Amino acid sequence: MSDSTLSSRTVLVTGATSGIGYETTRRLAERGATVLLHGRTAEDGRAAADSLIATAGVNADQLCTFAADFTRLDEVETLAHKVVSEHPHLDVLVNNAAMAAPERHTVTADGNEIAFQVNFLAHYLLTCLLEPALTSDPGGRVVNVSSSLHRTASIQWSDPNRARRYSRLAAYAQSQLALTVFAADPRVTAVSIHPGVCDTALLPLYAHEGVTPAEGAEHVARLCDPAVEIVNGAYYDRAERVEPAPAASEDRTVKRLNKLADLLVGRTT
Repeated sequence: MSDSTLSSRTVLVTGATSGIGYETTRRLAERGATVLLHGRTAEDGRAAADSLIATAGVNADQLCTFAADFTRLDEVETLAHKVVSEHPHLDVLVNNAAMAAPERHTVTADGNEIAFQVNFLAHYLLTCLLEPALTSDPGGRVVNVSSSLHRTASIQWSDPNRARRYSRLAAYAQSQLALTVFAADPRVTAVSIHPGVCDTALLPLYAHEGVTPAEGAEHVARLCDPAVEIVNGAYYDRAERVEPAPAASEDRTVKRLNKLADLLVGRTT
């Protein structure tokens, strides 16, 4: 990736205070991008920005911090409106924030199963609300950081909150399948990517060991570069474009998911 292709770009990275999000932010900033760094709290965001400035030699004026707790959809709305008003031209959105589903079935104040909301619904709402700012210029794109576990999933249409039968692995996988399906939504230019099994807070869902978050972030950052041509709706496993689970490229599933998501985030269409 050359510096010149990113020097005039503005990228929003969700979940940018640790793990793959932090390392993706570092890579993009080092290559000249202006990065809107999202954290769950303002303190988290400032701490991450300070660390990047101190350790990676990133210029302070390349980083703008934003806060929103994705377990609260009203905070996601506030975040989106703030970004649109302060950065009306957004080149890339990296939907990266994620959590492991908890052992016990947990529902947010908005009434949604927590992993489904944090990993998918919050990103769905954010992406829809950022549409006015997301550029339609060549190279503009949304990058959904998904997971190979989406292949093990099914979306429980009649019970997306999994109130009847809950398993943390199934809940997490469902959220990742939804995020992968959402990349095929024709409303935005988007791709999804499995960055590899990385040594982050999500590692226990996969394995006992993984590669560094920096290695995973390299694959995510590559897809943010306008010089890298992408196939709209495609799914990447690290550097390779591969076929996602069949549901992720079915028009019918995309439409059905949009309807469900609109309902759950309270959007009227």
